[in-house]
Amino acid sequence: MKIILAIAIMVVISTILTGVYYDMKKIKGDKLKLKKAFLYNLSIFVPIMLIGILIVVPDIVYAATETGASEVNGLGLLAVAISTGLATIGAGNAVGSVGSSALGAISEDPDILGKTLIYVGLAEGIAIYGLIISILILGRL
Repeated sequence: MKIILAIAIMVVISTILTGVYYDMKKIKGDKLKLKKAFLYNLSIFVPIMLIGILIVVPDIVYAATETGASEVNGLGLLAVAISTGLATIGAGNAVGSVGSSALGAISEDPDILGKTLIYVGLAEGIAIYGLIISILILGRL
């Protein structure tokens, strides 16, 4: 496993150094060369990480069963993760668009600050709703 980790780290470092080299030399016009370098690094990095995961995951699962961990419904935990994750992604998207629009509106008319804050708060509420659903699901497990 240490060998796979070392190879993956070398691939990441070589990718970073290639980017620094291209930035120092101001190579910007040759997109085909940059695309080839990216695909080359990606085609090496992804299989190495998949092999590493296939080697490590069975050991982790075996260790978890030996410690006497309580059996929890895995699909329930997946539901918790998905509900929280998608709610926060949606909230971030909503706050980004509503917040930028609110700033533009406030710059034209400063008197509508209170109204725009309400819209931003409603957009942030989406994340809270996802968190509440996650807590309810965890309560059922």
